[in-house]
Amino acid sequence: MIYIDPPLWPAHGTHFSHLVSDASLDELHTFAAAAGIPERAFDGDHYDVPERRFNELVAAGAVSVEARVLVRKLIGSGLRIPARRRNTSLKVPLLNRWEAIMPGHDALFLDLLDRWSEPHRHYHGCTHLLAVLEALDLLAEPGEAPQTVLLAAWFHDAVYRGAAGQDEEESARLAEKRLADSGLSASEVAETARLVRLTSDHRPEPGDDDGALLCDADLSILGGGPEEYARYVAAVRKDYAHIGDADFSAGRAAVVRQLLELDPLFHHERARDLWLEAAHRNLESELA
Repeated sequence: MIYIDPPLWPAHGTHFSHLVSDASLDELHTFAAAAGIPERAFDGDHYDVPERRFNELVAAGAVSVEARVLVRKLIGSGLRIPARRRNTSLKVPLLNRWEAIMPGHDALFLDLLDRWSEPHRHYHGCTHLLAVLEALDLLAEPGEAPQTVLLAAWFHDAVYRGAAGQDEEESARLAEKRLADSGLSASEVAETARLVRLTSDHRPEPGDDDGALLCDADLSILGGGPEEYARYVAAVRKDYAHIGDADFSAGRAAVVRQLLELDPLFHHERARDLWLEAAHRNLESELA
């Protein structure tokens, strides 16, 4: 049985409910997928869902119970995990995706996972990586995203110190080094590194379909709903917590202006349909 508690948990300008199963994670994941809840909303033993979706999920079959009842159901199922383990909750969906493109390269996966899980990352962490991979799912038919594009997604922020341009260059060099012995051809390694470098300014040349695909997926967060966008901006601020408010505001305003000046901001028709209008609205609102 699927259960949901009332949206009582404040975060990011709204309130959230918890969605759980008292039977199995397979049941929970199946329900969530059918409801269009993204993988990144999964937190080890439950999904976090915003209050605007509460009635819809109840109508889809989730049973509404008090929060204390939901916790008892989860404990009774044996599925509850300690809070200290929640930061690893994305390991399974990410491992499944990695195995689909680079089976047998577990050491490289674990190295990348460690990098994406570094404690100083708030926006540029595993949630962002999974969001980019999910965005690629939306832009390319299942199984049609080139391996080099998928690998570039995995490597594009593998090195992250908050140094624009330098991080992308070091990430590209890491890809060149780590993929050289992976069985990929030299041209595939070079193409992956080239794509990683494109995420520095998101300006692929006309006709560079793979570059456009990766850049569109990387910027898909810009076209999120107001709550998701606010969460993104807050996480970016945490990434730069070492910078004072005035300097951060000036730097962030410059970034937002550069994004608004990108023409096109999104290259693929599907990306424009999904995110362009909301992205311009979000960026203009933030700048104001």
